[in-house]
Order: sequence, then structure tokens, then C-alpha cells
Amino acid sequence: MSDSNEEKLAKLHEKYESMGQDVNAYLDGLLLSNYLTYWDYVHLDTLLTLQHPKTDFPDEEIFIMYHQITELYFKLSLHEFNQISKNGKIIGENGHDIGWNDKISAEFLTSRLARINSYFEALTKSFEIMVNGMEKEQFLRFRMALLPASGFQSAQYRMIEIASTDLKYLVNKSKRTKADEKDTRSLEEQLAHIYWKEGATESETGKKTLTLKQFEQKYSCTFLNMAREYESCNVWKKFQSLPEADQMRPELRKEMRELDVNVNINWPLMHYKSAVRYLASKEGDAPATGGTNWQKYLPPKLQLRIFYPSLWSSEELENWGKGWVEEVLSDKIKTKG
Repeated sequence: MSDSNEEKLAKLHEKYESMGQDVNAYLDGLLLSNYLTYWDYVHLDTLLTLQHPKTDFPDEEIFIMYHQITELYFKLSLHEFNQISKNGKIIGENGHDIGWNDKISAEFLTSRLARINSYFEALTKSFEIMVNGMEKEQFLRFRMALLPASGFQSAQYRMIEIASTDLKYLVNKSKRTKADEKDTRSLEEQLAHIYWKEGATESETGKKTLTLKQFEQKYSCTFLNMAREYESCNVWKKFQSLPEADQMRPELRKEMRELDVNVNINWPLMHYKSAVRYLASKEGDAPATGGTNWQKYLPPKLQLRIFYPSLWSSEELENWGKGWVEEVLSDKIKTKG
């Protein structure tokens, strides 16, 4: 037996003895275990059976799969936000985590934000599948079988927002305090005025849609608990906990600003572009699935939702998302014309 193998066996004995376990029993189990396959590891057979269209229109399956892909990217992002909130795991020599760091480092925060940004960039680029990858006539038919379900009801996207910044920045702009002022309202009160609620009210009456009622019933407690958990450890709080010199690092500020743009401009505007493609017409704009007010809810210029206002110049804040919206509106005019 080589010295390397003897050393590994010694470490295995040490590991299992420290837990009162017999390493020989585990080695017997290893001998009896089957080899791992790719399809079992990723549960491929299960994954490929999770698409259940409500109609016979072929393009509905595209619609389902892309939304499932989206949610998986959101889960990847939340995995990184969790790492940020806890300052990153400390992994021992045996490959097992042994705890969390006491403080976050600028390097760790930068690297994890870069991962999240890469996920959103992939999502934004791939959203052309939704914009141009389905027949408009099919979409307008099968969407009626999906009511009142709506992409508005993506809880993971709301969790990403909560993990990114202080809740005060997510309050509806008409109820929002100034960026440099403290919001003295409780988390419950701030959540009551969260910006996205206005996006799921009926245009004419202002009443809550069934889409919103369902969403609140299922997730209100979840959002409140997460807001409490991340109140002191969201990305903005972690950034502010760094020494001033680290806060001024160009690479970190770049990733912070890119997260702001990716979540609050690029992603909602790709949805806006899709809505214009499928819902705009000469006869007037159709409501989105669930009856959400996509015309008022999606454009960043109207919401002015900004995670990190102090990282942007006055001119940048004034023109938040403006160029993107003008480009999409130009396409909308062409569509109607």
C-alpha cells in the first residue's frame, strides 16, 4: 500500500472514531454500493417529467420549461445570497464545513456577487426564447388556460430583492422615504407598502387581483421572516460593514452596480419587451396573465426601484432605465403601426 493510501486510511479512522463509528462498516458499505450515474445524480428522469401543459398548444411546453429554468437560476442566486449573509463557509481539510466566518471580506463579497450577476446575465440573454421563441397566436390562446397564475407570483425573485438591500428601498415610491433618511416603520408596515403589490391590482378599480391574493396568502409570512433574517445581513448591510477602503474597491462597486442593473432594469425590461411582443396590439394592450398591470409595473423608470442609490450619480438616478424603455416603446409603436 502506498504512503498516500495509508495516510488516507489513517484519516478515515480518525474521522469516524471521533464520531464513535466503525470505519470498517463504512468501508463495507462502500464496497457494496453501486457506481453513481449522471442521470441518478441530477435526477434526470424526474426532471424531464415535470412539464405538464394545460392545453395541446405545442409552445406551452416551451413556456413551462423556460419558467422552470428561471426558477433554478433564482435558486442558484439565493444559494449565493445565503453564503453572503453568513460570510462564507469555512471548509476543513477533510472537505466538510466547520462553521462560518466572523466577518465578510471584500474578495468574498465580490466573487459571490459576480456569480449572481452571471446567473442574471444568462437569464437576460436567454429571455429572447420568450420574446421570439413562441408563436404569438399560440401564446394568446394557451395563456387563457393559465389564469390566474402569473410570473408575478415568483416568490424567489422577491426573496432575491429582500436579500439584496434594505426593505425601505423596496417600498412603493409614493410611500418611500428618502435614500438618506431612516425608515422608522416596522418591517410589517414596510412590507404592506412593498412596490410590487401595486402591479397586481385591477387597473380600473384598484382592487387586488386573485393573483395577488393567492400570492399573499401563500408567501406573506415567508417574506416577513426573510425580511427579519436579512435585516442585518443583506448585501447592502454586508457592503456597509466593510472598511471604507474596501468599499471603494472598483471591482466590488462594479459588481454591486451590476446587480442593481441586472435585477432592477435588465430583468424586468426583458419581461416588458416580451409583454410588448405578445400583448400589445392596434386594438389596445391586453392584460398580462393574472391581470397584472404590466404597463405600469415593469418599466424601471416608473418604479424607480434602486438597491444602492448612493453608488449612482444624480444623472444616473435621473435616467434610471430610461434608454432601455425608450427602445422597447419604439418597438411597441412599430408593432401597433
